[in-house]
Order: sequence, then C-alpha cells, then structure tokens
Amino acid sequence: MYISALNIVMQQYTFEKYSQEEIIEGIKNNDSRMIQVFYQSQYKKIEQYILANNGDPEDAKDIYQEAFVVLWRNIKLEKFHPENGTAIAGYLYQIAKNKWLDKLRNAKNKITVELQPNLHEAEEENELETEAYHQWVVKEFENLGETCKEVLKRFYFQKESMEQIASAFDWTSATARNNKYRCIQQLKEKWKTKTK
Repeated sequence: MYISALNIVMQQYTFEKYSQEEIIEGIKNNDSRMIQVFYQSQYKKIEQYILANNGDPEDAKDIYQEAFVVLWRNIKLEKFHPENGTAIAGYLYQIAKNKWLDKLRNAKNKITVELQPNLHEAEEENELETEAYHQWVVKEFENLGETCKEVLKRFYFQKESMEQIASAFDWTSATARNNKYRCIQQLKEKWKTKTK
C-alpha cells in the first residue's frame, strides 16, 4: 500500500510536469520517455476501476494495454481532439471503461459497480480517501531525511536498480536494500501512528 502510493505520487509528479500538448506531441513522435510517463501515470485509476468491477489485475493489464493502443492509434491518425487541458486522461479512461464493460457484457456478467446503489457517493468517498492519503504521503515524504528521500526518488521515480543506488552512495547492494526498507518502514510507522 505504501509503496504503490509512493509510486503513484512519483508518477503523477512526473506526468504533471508536462502539458497535454507535450504529451500528445510526444506520442505522435513515438517519444518513449513521454509515452512511458503518461502510460504509468494513468494505469492505477483504470486498474482500480476494473478491480472494483469484478475484474482482476490481469484483466486490468490487458484492458489497459488495449485502451492505450487505441489512444495511441487515434492520436497518430489525428482522430483525438482535446476539449480541455486534461482530456487525454479522461479519453483513455473512457476507452478502457468501455472495453471492460463490453467484456463483461460478452461474458454475460452484469455485476458491475455501476449497478450498485449510491455509486456516485461511494466513488466520491473513495476519491477523497485516496486523495487524502496521497497528500499525506507527499507531506511525510518531505519530512524524511535527505538520504531516504534520495534513495526513494532514485528507486521509484528514476527507476534505478539497487546496484545503481548502491554505487551512487558508495554502499553495497545489501546496504542499499536495507536502507530502502528502513525508509519505507518509517513511512509505515508514521501511517500506523496517524491511523490509531
């Protein structure tokens, strides 16, 4: 939970550095960095939707990949025309949602979150809880020591291996792993204290 939240925060931070126009241009030009940033920043929302609608992590991966290919193709063919500054994220979400609902219909499986009563309220509550948690992680991340912040940034944000991190700090790989573990434990302990 802590690791995935930190991953989401880091991905969102990277994604927010770019304008929608830069992302679209990057996808048109097959800019692998830009595609990766956008791809990773949007996955969790779609996975959460599919898991809440009778799917499993494998379904989420399959549907997300299919939806991303459709988005990529439509951008390449200039069929996607954004109406606002965040339209691309909503467009990808809608493609994935439609693909998942089609799959459920084809499987004659009608049990979806959309049929549950008070769905709108439940979604809003969930979004508030998630947003509050992410804000907490960002705040507590800033309160970690410089070494912890650097280790976690390198691992989750820059996607460095433990060997690369060890080399940067002149540590052994085992020391790097232990230090990363201790930093995550600090966040866990703070969260436990907060939620008691």
